[in-house]
Amino acid sequence: MTTADSSAGTGQTIELTPSYTLPLVLILASIPVLLLQRWIGGATAILGFFLLFQTATIRLQFSNTALEVYRSEKLLRRFPYSDWQNWRIFWNSVPILFYFKEVNSIHFLPILFDPEMLKTCLEKLCPVE
Repeated sequence: MTTADSSAGTGQTIELTPSYTLPLVLILASIPVLLLQRWIGGATAILGFFLLFQTATIRLQFSNTALEVYRSEKLLRRFPYSDWQNWRIFWNSVPILFYFKEVNSIHFLPILFDPEMLKTCLEKLCPVE
């Protein structure tokens, strides 16, 4: 976890540390599957490499008012907590999927960052669950 001043000046921003667990597990799991089913193994490997690239380039930052998604230094999207209705991390023992619902849309994100810090930030900044 890294902490820095928020660009809006409203306090601190918490940036989640990337976690390469999910993409690496998919890539490693695809190796034996390639021997049995080439198409399934190939698709699993491609998904794993795609998620590996996303893990290296995408960053989630929690400000006091919104979840912000960055690619490198460029802000892609802001999700204000005031619009959130619900959130959930699926499979707590092996977290692989993060879900949250806003007023007009729902979002599913693979866990490509520290799941414990994600949960801590959500409980602190967006206690809607």
